[in-house]
Amino acid sequence: MCGITGWVAFDADLHAEVEAINAMTGTMACRGPDDEGTWVRGHAALGHRRLSIIDLAGGRQPMVEETADGPVALVYSGETYNFTELRVELGSRGHYFETYSDTEVVLRAYLEWGSASAERLNGMYAFAVWDARIQQLVMIRDRMGIKPLYYYETEDGVLFGSEPKAILANPLAERVVGLDGLRDMFGQSKSPTVVVWEGMREVEPGCVVTTHRGGLQATRYWSLPTREHTDSRDATVAHVRELLEDIVARQLVSDVPRCTLLSGGLDSSVITEIAAGRQARAGETIRTFSVEYAGQTERFVADTARDAPDTPFAHEVAAHAGTEHQDILLDPDALTDIDVRTAVVRSRDIPQGLGDMDTSMYLLFRDLRAHSTVALSGESADEIFGGYREFFSREALQAHSFPWLTDVTPMRGLDVETLDPGLQATLALPEYTRDTYDSAVAAVPRLDVDDDHEYRMRQLSHLYLTRFLRLLLDRKDRLSMAVGLEVRVPFCDHRLVEYVYNAPWSLKVYDGREKSLLRGAVGDLLPRSVLERRKAPYPSTQDPAYVTKLRGICRDYVIGSAHPVVELVDRNWLAGAVVEDGPARPSTRRSLERTIDLAIWLDIYNPTLKI
Repeated sequence: MCGITGWVAFDADLHAEVEAINAMTGTMACRGPDDEGTWVRGHAALGHRRLSIIDLAGGRQPMVEETADGPVALVYSGETYNFTELRVELGSRGHYFETYSDTEVVLRAYLEWGSASAERLNGMYAFAVWDARIQQLVMIRDRMGIKPLYYYETEDGVLFGSEPKAILANPLAERVVGLDGLRDMFGQSKSPTVVVWEGMREVEPGCVVTTHRGGLQATRYWSLPTREHTDSRDATVAHVRELLEDIVARQLVSDVPRCTLLSGGLDSSVITEIAAGRQARAGETIRTFSVEYAGQTERFVADTARDAPDTPFAHEVAAHAGTEHQDILLDPDALTDIDVRTAVVRSRDIPQGLGDMDTSMYLLFRDLRAHSTVALSGESADEIFGGYREFFSREALQAHSFPWLTDVTPMRGLDVETLDPGLQATLALPEYTRDTYDSAVAAVPRLDVDDDHEYRMRQLSHLYLTRFLRLLLDRKDRLSMAVGLEVRVPFCDHRLVEYVYNAPWSLKVYDGREKSLLRGAVGDLLPRSVLERRKAPYPSTQDPAYVTKLRGICRDYVIGSAHPVVELVDRNWLAGAVVEDGPARPSTRRSLERTIDLAIWLDIYNPTLKI
């Protein structure tokens, strides 16, 4: 896992820009603390920071193949889980390997198949190839968008990087945020064509972006396929299990210590049980980690989202699977520490966070990094198998909006009513969200066998997989890589995603509950209490001291210093929110968190806002 960046300028020799590419590469130090490298040749400059996972001695980057017609240079971030099979195939085609890394396999795959090599990769990856033979830059991103990759067109070429901060380190990139960027920031309805920073774009998941003297072109090598599912229930359940076993086995491959993230919910418990079983058969014990808030289990109060604390379930699974378990204990002081919150905002480049859920995840990753370099996570099972309560909500099914915006959930972020009234009117977020939703729904194919209800469930699944999940994957990538931790997401293997997405909704809920296929596939692995547990979201602290500290930060950091953020929020709301006593409504708490993060973001980046 690494951080990549680069600059291509067709009208310039970039040898004079070593300082600039070094600065761009330096911003990725957190993503790759183990090694760094830059390569400059003519019109291209590439930078790489390495987190060593496979072939620790080899695999240095940028990796270059000198051909008779010019160099082909690669910078690569991620993991290719089928690199062993590809290495054998490429060897049969005459390729020789100098390392045991998947990086070299990807480079030689490109040399053999060009940009079509992307179709052969199984994994999470984002990489760029400067092909001097044809004077072209090729940027490729994995199918699900697990690894990020951004680019910024210039007058004579392009800048790119794993994160916006790498691009913004180049003097050609302007720190401007326009209305669409603000809408994307506040709207919680991720648009695939919009990045907060004006002029910047993402390489979309499953896409190849090529840049040459004639301009820039994006092509798609993968999209979520729609096809009829003909397997029986028993065959479907069996195939899901088979896929999970194969996926986890592939994703356990590592030359450094690995662990699993264990919440005690169904999804993380499945990954943990399979991983622990495989490691036990190899004579090893896998480590597991959970986040726990000080006093949460003892003071827990059930609500509509959670009917029980996580920790007892996590401990039960750890004991059942025989893992070496550790709870990472957090308190309100850590969650509201301004330096920690600044690190979180800087890691994400935008103030589009989830408050204490982001801060706690960052702290969890930071502490477990002392023990492991690779962690397996249960992320994305709810999107794939239909785990969210919105899948079962009449309101969500009938709404002309994204399902996650139809209920008061932690994902809704900053309530637009707490923005400055003039800014609210200018942004016109309801209209923007409706247009974004219409565009997203229009992209969902319908099969002839789909009746209206089946098609509506297909739409919801498609929206969660192509819009909502990208928010979660970006969050997990940024917060983990901020501390040099690689988090792998087995449920995002495209083979599993494609197969389960196309299973009829009646199969996904065949026992009358959410995620029936997953429960059926792993029922023999888990304790009954966990198998039957109702879904609970990522934990959030219930300590009243947390809200008290948020109010104090807003009084001192925002109001007391006349911070520029007060121009963006409703001053009357803010003045009232900071003097209230006792518990805050969930919406008020979220808005206090987001106001603080927005203030921090303005301090870090000092952007020009075009409002």
